[in-house]
Amino acid sequence: MDTKTTIPITEARKRIFEISDEVQKPGLYYTFTEKGKPKTVMMSAEEFESLQETIEVLRDFPDLDKYVKEMEKDLKSGKYKSYKTLQELMSEYEISGNIQTRNRKRARKNSR
Repeated sequence: MDTKTTIPITEARKRIFEISDEVQKPGLYYTFTEKGKPKTVMMSAEEFESLQETIEVLRDFPDLDKYVKEMEKDLKSGKYKSYKTLQELMSEYEISGNIQTRNRKRARKNSR
């Protein structure tokens, strides 16, 4: 944990507006502690949404890192290969629509 952005909840309560402005900077977040133990994290809404989308992509394409590493290796060696398109990957994983549409449907389902 970064000691600069790890603070007790009682201090966060006093500085909440200042902290909410600070976390708008990309990559900056605060960890709030209670009795010295991490309890919650504050980050910008934009960063949180980006994190959720990343998790969704990784869930939808569990082998994505394998494909990326293979392509990076081939690019470094100068090897040319035909790679699967996004459409082919989506059909392989039986994915249709875009992530945001699925997220909205999932959110509606979970709110019932």
